[in-house]
Amino acid sequence: MLYPQENETREVKDLSGVWNFRVDRHSTGRDEEWFRQPLSDTMPMPVPASYNDLTQDITIRDHIGDVWYERTFYVPSSWRGKRVSIRFSSAEHNAVAWVNGREVVAHKGGHLPFAADISDIVTYGAENRVTVVVNNILTWDTLPPGFIRTYDDMNHPPGYRIQEIQFDFFNYSGLSRPVVLTATSPTRIEDIAIRANSEGCTGIVDYAVTTTGDSARITVRILDELGREVAAAAEASGTLKIENVTLWKPGQAYLYTLEAKATVSTGAVVDIYRETFGVRTVRVTDTQFFINDEPFYFQGCCKHEDMDLKGRGLDHALNIKDFNLMNWIGANSFRTSHYPYSEEILQLADRTGMVIIDESPAVGMRSDNPAEPTYSEERISSRTLAHHKQVMRELITRDKNHPCVVMWSVGNEPIVNEPKAGDYWGEVVAETRRLDPTRPVTLVIGDVVKPAECHPFQHVDVMCINRYHSWYSDPGHLELIELQTVAELTPWHEHFQKPLIISEYGADTIAGFHADPPVMFSEEYQVAMLENFHKGFDRLHFVIGEHVWNFADFATKQGVSRVIGNKKGVFTRQRQPKAAAHALRKRWSEPRKKIN
Repeated sequence: MLYPQENETREVKDLSGVWNFRVDRHSTGRDEEWFRQPLSDTMPMPVPASYNDLTQDITIRDHIGDVWYERTFYVPSSWRGKRVSIRFSSAEHNAVAWVNGREVVAHKGGHLPFAADISDIVTYGAENRVTVVVNNILTWDTLPPGFIRTYDDMNHPPGYRIQEIQFDFFNYSGLSRPVVLTATSPTRIEDIAIRANSEGCTGIVDYAVTTTGDSARITVRILDELGREVAAAAEASGTLKIENVTLWKPGQAYLYTLEAKATVSTGAVVDIYRETFGVRTVRVTDTQFFINDEPFYFQGCCKHEDMDLKGRGLDHALNIKDFNLMNWIGANSFRTSHYPYSEEILQLADRTGMVIIDESPAVGMRSDNPAEPTYSEERISSRTLAHHKQVMRELITRDKNHPCVVMWSVGNEPIVNEPKAGDYWGEVVAETRRLDPTRPVTLVIGDVVKPAECHPFQHVDVMCINRYHSWYSDPGHLELIELQTVAELTPWHEHFQKPLIISEYGADTIAGFHADPPVMFSEEYQVAMLENFHKGFDRLHFVIGEHVWNFADFATKQGVSRVIGNKKGVFTRQRQPKAAAHALRKRWSEPRKKIN
């Protein structure tokens, strides 16, 4: 799905701002058809933003079920005869939208965009109304999965229920990314697919432009960063060559632009779209990861889209700050743990040369009952698998042209030692490779099992493993980390003969807590833990990366193991550095040395 773009032929109207908002406390809104007339009993709510932290009402923060958004908008008379669409960049986790009381689109799954043609529904030159119901309930058929636990005992009110989740971050909900109107010609460019690599000093660009509406003649040209034409063609698909190509490299981004024009029989240009892309290659061996045939070592932090007040809401200022902080500590990469991040974040990564592992929202895929299998028709089922494949299709359709994305992650920390885990993840990986054979595929695991018991890893290109030595195991014993890292990880490479990224490691740290000698939760302990992990990594030739958990402290559900959220960040939630940030800056600013 192309990103909304304003240019000579396309117009965009941003619907960001303050919407009317109502919590559906008794789940009656759909039956009562609230969409048929303006919402009543509303409160103001900003879009984009998660709604959870924006009131003083605990029942809104922890609401389970539907919430309703609504606003009015005008469609200019000049848009008459054009294709008018409404596009939602995301809605957590399911949504239905109506325009002027008519349903226009429904979507299952958060974090990815969806849109609808409303050309024949809106009134031009007059006021229109959009109503959206967003539902945050997670089931075994959704990603991420979850289930509703209902209580029927004397210790709870009648019908009392809670949303059970198997992941360790807050279930922020709402319209967390922009909603926009777009106007294009009825004959328009629907999609552009670009696969660019290099042979010597020549860039090889395979492209395909898809159109809808009446037949149109497509012409394309490639422009360099100075706007100079370096290649052109008069076909909707084909291969173009860029002589003396400048490659997109980590930390040294270079972006070309593919400009596509659609011309009708009269000779009029009815649509233009400009898609940026980078020329770079990616390949994997049994011990290394290569970008442009140069060994690449992933160093950085896992992240979350998380901030005070706005939750997961898009915030350009925060994103710029985060990229500046990652640059400051010497990070060259991060994983979009544990869901697709906003398109705007990937655009920043493209521009700055930040390398991305792009992850699906398949997190927490484990049985609620250890005695019962995870992969069954009662839990992670054929229905889940079908939805998972659809999510990968939507993710790759959205992100396929971003040079920053060098690998797809199909999920995080599922149960892996059930035999059916191999079948399930094998199908997801196969679908991902079918959709995009140009990028490696990984799966992140967290369970401590023997390599032979990890059934999904036979299907992936790179192993990603999360480990928390001296935290969740042997707490307080920093002296064991290096030994345990080397002893445990070596058999994984011996068994699978694939490279390995330590995709999470870290310690909860309360900013300002100090202890020497180090004790848990102090800043000194976090630094010592990371340093001991690094000693182990540097002894292993097949380790191709280290991603600290986490970039910044973030919100979680309430529990006795979390003190107002997860405190494993090397920055606070307000983006102030802990001692660990300075330690990482020192390590990642110096040439990396292996001692094996």
